[in-house]
Amino acid sequence: MTFVQIIDYKTSQQDALNELLDRYVSQSQGKRTVTHSIVGQDRDDENHYMDLVEFPSYEDAMKNSHLPETDKMFQEMMALCDGMPSFTNLDVVRDENLNTLLVNRMYEDVAMKGDMSVIEEIFAEDYRDHDIGNPEDKLGRAGIREDVEGWRSGFDFNFKRDAQMAQDDYVTTLWTWTGKHKGEFMGIAPTGKTCTMTGTTVFRCEDGMIKEGWWHYDAMGLMRQLGAM
Repeated sequence: MTFVQIIDYKTSQQDALNELLDRYVSQSQGKRTVTHSIVGQDRDDENHYMDLVEFPSYEDAMKNSHLPETDKMFQEMMALCDGMPSFTNLDVVRDENLNTLLVNRMYEDVAMKGDMSVIEEIFAEDYRDHDIGNPEDKLGRAGIREDVEGWRSGFDFNFKRDAQMAQDDYVTTLWTWTGKHKGEFMGIAPTGKTCTMTGTTVFRCEDGMIKEGWWHYDAMGLMRQLGAM
């Protein structure tokens, strides 16, 4: 279970504290178990800060706290703070990135289930699609609908999401696609073959809708499996 520690403190020496944290990151390389760190400044009190430090688990956090580098960093941090920092320990019981949930509806509801009505719900009206298999970008919801229908008419397929990362407005998915060739596809008559390929899709989201997409996949490998090369 993911574990988050919130460190609440006041300091008038934030620049010096930032230098300390940079040194800690460098000196603890290969030892620390921290996976994510966010520092926030209070808008109403410029000397009030909160650090949110994420670990894979509580046990990993305890392992990290016992590092000599961590103890040294904490002692120096206290010297830079106005008073003793306070700590809040949290087990993460729910962790959702709403853009990721939005994007996954594309894979699950639109692509695999074929529910084209969902396109209106998740894609912006002026959506732009960049696809390695298309010589020109496709615009609007009609473009993504045309692409999905083309693939679905040629294959019974599914996506396996191997890895997924959300950052700012972007959601990147590394996927494995498996499909049985049941209908004509790019001029190739149905072969009945089951094919696989890997790819990466990056979606940019804006105002709760998918605004832009980039598709990169092993098109040449797919053509070889279909006997076209």
